[in-house]
Amino acid sequence: MAPQRRRLGLYFQIHTDNIRTEQVLEFLCRVHRGLGSKIVLVLDRWSVHRAAVRRLLEAGAKWLVAEWLPAYAPELNPCEGVWSHTKYGDLANYIPEDLGELLAEVDASISAKRSCPRLLRSFLKHAQLNL
Repeated sequence: MAPQRRRLGLYFQIHTDNIRTEQVLEFLCRVHRGLGSKIVLVLDRWSVHRAAVRRLLEAGAKWLVAEWLPAYAPELNPCEGVWSHTKYGDLANYIPEDLGELLAEVDASISAKRSCPRLLRSFLKHAQLNL
């Protein structure tokens, strides 16, 4: 969220396999290029996230500030709210024909949340993060 503009953004990428450090690096660089400004990133302590941030900072990424969530505290992660809303709200009782259809529906559900600032704020509020 940009505090001075009170604007929220939701950026995501869906993968069908386990995510590796390189994929996180590529994603963060793409988001940075798209925004063109400094990013304050709130992350859990997953080893892939830690490795990606470490590599970016070692490479001199002055545009990145990482704020780490406490270990084992998913209730503080607003992403959990996004996923929960998708899984138990939009896609509750949904039975896809195949993986491609499921991926398309997950993508549509999460993409729709981008244009719902009140909903995005509710995920931050529920996580009790002061941003």
